[in-house]
Amino acid sequence: MSQSYSTSGATGSVLTPREQREVERANAGQGAPIVFVHGLWLLPSSWERWRRLFEARGYLAIAPSWPDDPETVEEARRHPELFADKRLLQVTEHIADVIRLLKKPPAIVGHSFGGLIAQKLAGMGLSMATVAIDPAPFRGVLPLPFSTIKSAFPVLGNPANYHRGVPLTFEQFRYAFANAVSEEEARELYDEYAVAASGVAVFQSATANLHPGTEAKVDTKNPERGPLLFIAGEQDHIVPWAISNAAYKRQKRNVAPTEIRGLPTRCHSLTIDSGWEEVAEIALAFVKSHYPPETVIRPGRRVWGPAPRAEIRA
Repeated sequence: MSQSYSTSGATGSVLTPREQREVERANAGQGAPIVFVHGLWLLPSSWERWRRLFEARGYLAIAPSWPDDPETVEEARRHPELFADKRLLQVTEHIADVIRLLKKPPAIVGHSFGGLIAQKLAGMGLSMATVAIDPAPFRGVLPLPFSTIKSAFPVLGNPANYHRGVPLTFEQFRYAFANAVSEEEARELYDEYAVAASGVAVFQSATANLHPGTEAKVDTKNPERGPLLFIAGEQDHIVPWAISNAAYKRQKRNVAPTEIRGLPTRCHSLTIDSGWEEVAEIALAFVKSHYPPETVIRPGRRVWGPAPRAEIRA
């Protein structure tokens, strides 16, 4: 019988067996943990090459799922309904519960909506160093370029998509994700990585500035936020430079170090395309400068308070 892993944290999250193994491995190891957070239209497996690179440099990698994420792209394409109704707060709290099971605080790297979630987690004091790559906008980030609207229109163009898991066609993926790579590479990326995405999460981000109580908000003032780097693909259609730079300007008011690095020839696929290693090395250098893998954490020290009690549920 398969088992799932339950915590008594804020949400009582249920961890998949893979997440459980990764937490236990990180807690048994000597290096600093690093958490990778994927965004919409991708799965945790999209971080596999990043995981190998960071682990070769001494870190212990964890790539949490969003709740109900299938383990494979093939399964995800058979069941797009599994992505429906995944809200930003639900996903953030699930990953926060995973983090609270760690014996040492992690660094966090997030892409797209994962970059927004990474900033939310950092604002909760859960990260020692954070990298937000082409992050989705939060409340207070005002630019709304035409290319962003066009990229999100496959979801926003139909109000019924609010409660659906919404896949992209190849043409839509090519425009939103892979506009700065060759058509051949774009097709390869689509076939290897693209899955459906939560419609409600797109609506939440798109309407964040209209709703004071939105879940798409970030605590940019928390002095425990820790160092933060933005990496922005300047050819990105779905998260253009204007959005990343506006988020950076809000975050740089924090007392912790805040930086932005623009990559002039890169688009939204920069974490998965043939140039992924350049981006990963930039992220790694930043994390290592603020949180080396050999950092010693005093036993029992937790920057976020006591860990949730965990149990295995059959």
